[in-house]
Amino acid sequence: MVNRPFNAFVMAQSQFDKIADSLGLDQATKDLLRNPIREYHFSLPVRMDDGSFKVFQGYRVQHNDARGPAKGGIRFHPQETVDTVRALAMWMTWKCAVADLPLGGGKGGVICDPHNLSMTEQQNICRAYVRQVVRDIGPIRDVPAPDVMTTGQHMLWMVDEYEQIHGGRYPGAITGKPVGMGGSLGRTEATGFGVVFALREALKELGIRPQDTTASVQGFGNVAQYAVELYQQIGGTVIAVSCWDQEAQRAHTFRRKDGIDFAELRGITDRFGGISKPQAANLGYEVLPGEAWIAQDVDILLPCALENSITGESVIEIPKRVKIIAEGANGPTTPDADHVLRERGIFVIPDFLANAGGVTCSYLEQVQSNMNYFWEKDEVLGKLDVMMTSAFVAVSEMARKRKLYMRDAAYTIAIARVAQACKDRGWV
Repeated sequence: MVNRPFNAFVMAQSQFDKIADSLGLDQATKDLLRNPIREYHFSLPVRMDDGSFKVFQGYRVQHNDARGPAKGGIRFHPQETVDTVRALAMWMTWKCAVADLPLGGGKGGVICDPHNLSMTEQQNICRAYVRQVVRDIGPIRDVPAPDVMTTGQHMLWMVDEYEQIHGGRYPGAITGKPVGMGGSLGRTEATGFGVVFALREALKELGIRPQDTTASVQGFGNVAQYAVELYQQIGGTVIAVSCWDQEAQRAHTFRRKDGIDFAELRGITDRFGGISKPQAANLGYEVLPGEAWIAQDVDILLPCALENSITGESVIEIPKRVKIIAEGANGPTTPDADHVLRERGIFVIPDFLANAGGVTCSYLEQVQSNMNYFWEKDEVLGKLDVMMTSAFVAVSEMARKRKLYMRDAAYTIAIARVAQACKDRGWV
């Protein structure tokens, strides 16, 4: 058997094909939805700090906008590929649909490593990116946001470039902006909190008290940190977290069997979510290999890093005790691993439902920006809780009613909604 490199878009298409067949979609609808409606590839010539120019490759993919403007983050990552961006744009379409937001799916990326770029160089990349797509993004067309290794600062540079070109103020053109500059309170917490709102509902359904559970987490970036924080607030205990070590160029897992001290770990973490290995060891944490997070004897696994984390090889490491997997990352579980999880009866909260808190709060930010009126944090997080709970309940009810796996139920709801919108518009 030939080992082909992992391709996220092939995985996204195979997930779609399976549900499209079960829904009995016609061929034209399938052809429309299994590929992006439009995509942009561009070169970004950027002046570096030493006066030289360097050309970066950038992408923007709009998968489908039948239900509303495309929506999706922009990643800065050295291993970015157009197929990853295509897959993420497709997943964004389903994510917005399952959360019942009036938005479609988009995604962007630049092949670069912010670790090796000054803030001036990163700003130059942001502005160059916007100049390439300025006619094809905006509040009524496609609304970018932060993603892996991009922040509110990057979004502010981007919206500033967009506004300078258009000669006006368009805060709703991009979300994930800093608070006070058109950003929403609660946005930084939104994805991680959303994961735990969904997890809380799953625990209710299974009749398990949060305080009787333990968890292991992959990642310690924005999503993982806020998921850990809220999970501990509702009574759960995290015994292990893994993260990327930039210096060693590999991941490590940090474990404390009686539970990690969240504030302590956050205090020794860099802005990219990397925990200091020497400081953690000094504080009494066991330092294990990066993949050890998946083999911990816990009730809940929270993959909150990158795609392709639970594979056909690694799924066999999951202990019998694990009852729930809540996917904070996009596409962390491959189809062959998914098959094993289904056979074992593990309750999986699929990525595009579990991590929909980010895009839900982005939508709330967009609404606030467009009407130039901003809500208090409790109001934003309250709306987020209601919307996440409602999305979870709809998927869970369909799963029970039709005896479907949770991922299949979520896809069934999302794909049916988007297909219907395309049909109602007369596209197919």
